[in-house]
Amino acid sequence: MNIAITNGLLLMPPAFHAGLTAWSSGNGTSGSPGWANAPNAGIVPGDQDFGSCLEILKEQTTTRLRFRGETPMIPGVYLRVSARLKTVAGAFCSARIAGWAGDGQRNEVTGLVTTGPTVAMENYGEIIEISAIVGVGARQGVNMAWGTRPVFGHFGLDLVGANGGAIRIESIRIEDVTSAFIPSLIDWVDVRDFGAVGDGVTNDRAAFLAADQAANGGGILVPEGTFFINGDIGIEAPIRFKGTLRTPAATRVSFMQSFDFPTYADAFGDETLGMKKALQALLGYTDHVSLDLCGRRVDLTEPLDIAALAPNLVGFSNRRVIMNGSIKAVEGPAWNTGSWTSRATYNPNQPLILSDVVNIAAIEVGSRVSGNGVGREVYVRSKNVAQGRLTLSQPLYGGAGTRVYSFQRYRYLFDFSGVEQISRLNFVDLDFNCGGFASTIMLPAQGEMIAIRDCYFTRPKDRGITSIGRGCQDLLVDRCQFLSNEMDLPAQQRNTIAINVNANDVKMRNNRFVRFAHFMVANGGGHIISGNHWFQGDGSGEGLRYAGLVLTQPNVQTTITGNYIDNASIEWTNEHSARPNFTGNEFSFGGLTITGNTFLCSNTASWFTWITLKPHGSGHFIHGLTVAGNVFKALYGNVARIDRVDTSIADLDYNNMRNVQFEGNMFNGIDTYVANPLMLTHTQATASNAWTIPVAQGLPFQGWTKSVQSVVAETQLTSASGAQVSEMPWVQTQVGASNRQLRLNWSTPVRGRVAIFARMDRPQ
Repeated sequence: MNIAITNGLLLMPPAFHAGLTAWSSGNGTSGSPGWANAPNAGIVPGDQDFGSCLEILKEQTTTRLRFRGETPMIPGVYLRVSARLKTVAGAFCSARIAGWAGDGQRNEVTGLVTTGPTVAMENYGEIIEISAIVGVGARQGVNMAWGTRPVFGHFGLDLVGANGGAIRIESIRIEDVTSAFIPSLIDWVDVRDFGAVGDGVTNDRAAFLAADQAANGGGILVPEGTFFINGDIGIEAPIRFKGTLRTPAATRVSFMQSFDFPTYADAFGDETLGMKKALQALLGYTDHVSLDLCGRRVDLTEPLDIAALAPNLVGFSNRRVIMNGSIKAVEGPAWNTGSWTSRATYNPNQPLILSDVVNIAAIEVGSRVSGNGVGREVYVRSKNVAQGRLTLSQPLYGGAGTRVYSFQRYRYLFDFSGVEQISRLNFVDLDFNCGGFASTIMLPAQGEMIAIRDCYFTRPKDRGITSIGRGCQDLLVDRCQFLSNEMDLPAQQRNTIAINVNANDVKMRNNRFVRFAHFMVANGGGHIISGNHWFQGDGSGEGLRYAGLVLTQPNVQTTITGNYIDNASIEWTNEHSARPNFTGNEFSFGGLTITGNTFLCSNTASWFTWITLKPHGSGHFIHGLTVAGNVFKALYGNVARIDRVDTSIADLDYNNMRNVQFEGNMFNGIDTYVANPLMLTHTQATASNAWTIPVAQGLPFQGWTKSVQSVVAETQLTSASGAQVSEMPWVQTQVGASNRQLRLNWSTPVRGRVAIFARMDRPQ
């Protein structure tokens, strides 16, 4: 603010010797009584102290002198009204500066302080000076803080007290003293100068907007106090806070040039609330793309429930970034897990619905569902209390029936479960410090292209990133580190899961996952999982090892490339299927490519396998799997093989296998070499016309010998008499009780050695 704002305005009233028509003995308004012909007032032309001056004989208890001119009240401008006067005869009285406030309709604005300090006159001829400062803002030193309603004032003085005295008044002066409050070299304005009260009750929104307009390229200062803002507001100028703001929950506050977390934390005096209001603005269609934490740590005392802090937010698809800082959960009851048990009915004809849910009102959206027939990472996506129905993120494999289910609602630093759709949201360069009592991010039910990169997920209590619907479509997670809260527990006792997804086309690249129960439970297809390091990290001998990656869709169309898979496995299931038995009108297990990975285990049981297939229904088979160019290495004790079928629920249909490629892999510390095609050698010492090959152990998943790719003689084939035999045998496949043997049939008894390339599938 600059005092030049009043340049060109006539503030100073005329001298008394110019006549008294400009002076009122009332409130100064039009029609009020005047001093021009008053019998008790006159001009003294040659006072020894004042020169020409006004002399009044005081006859009323309060004798008023007001300038009839309308002195403008301009936000940000402070005026000093002053007068010099003395008693020359009669009774002594007191004097004070006084005024009358008028609004734009020239009505009096009541309820204001309209007088300055009262000064007593105690000696004849003693000159006293009275003054008062008037302005919009309640600044220190301002005697009459009028706020923004008055637009002009009539100013002068009051003579109060005893009557009968003769008082001489030199002049009434009105001066711009704004520079005493706001030096002209400072390029900021104070919201108090524009009517802000800061009492926590009065709505100061208009004052903030006026200050923003007056800043004119400068900044805004919010002084000490609590300033209530009711109604959305956008501040264009830079702003800084000594005081704080208070707003209704739905009021959106946008600081256009100061849009960062430190400003919001200062503005609201609380880091959790400041973060809420900053997110509310970020997702409120402001001009901002990114919320910068400026390297600050945000201490959260409760979850950031996006639906609660932005109640009018239904969906958002513009790119937004939350970046550069730390989010830390502060321990307290707000992070406690909600738990419920309820009876409900499931019908595979409505695969995502639980109906007739008992006590449904208590169950929260975002709760994880568990119970008989429920696969891993199934969540409540929405609920209809009136109909008693819960919508789930995935079907249940347990079939139709009424069962008792458990529901657990974890608490997340960022909880988007109540927002219908969020897309193109980015978390960048953040440290999510969950402290072992909070989870990290719950995604919305719908959305796409949410990206998380260069972040640390430190000690999430239950989950790192949770999808309760299809908000994980095209999820990107790059160069992040996930550190479990259960590192000191053996794998079989861990419950924390880093990530789950339900939708397609997820990219997990160059991340590190340390000692979770699972690093990811993934439904959907089209995923690219590359360059990651996930490990159980157990050091106990004969210790259990669990799946790092769980794929729950049979036909996944997924690539797993260039990862370091340490003391953990890949598990492939169809547990998210309402009808887990193969029906013939669906794809079975297929579309998976596993290439160029390093698989390691140490001190583990011999039955451990890195690739496990677990069908949850009968009739399934593999029709499209490539495992190529990988390294499998067991330290401190061999393992039997790299692969197996978990038959605890159902086995595969080995007769229907096709398009399975296991080749070019390297094995160290593995008892059984696994390949498809698998080279078998057989030496027949005694001539026979039927060579039965021993059981083939090295076919993937101990599959049947479905076909033979080639038979090559490695020695001369001879008859019993030693004569050379040049004919080719015909081959019988699926021989023996296990269907894993071959038989070579000759027209005459033959002996020798052959190499056979056998397959457990047919290409089509």
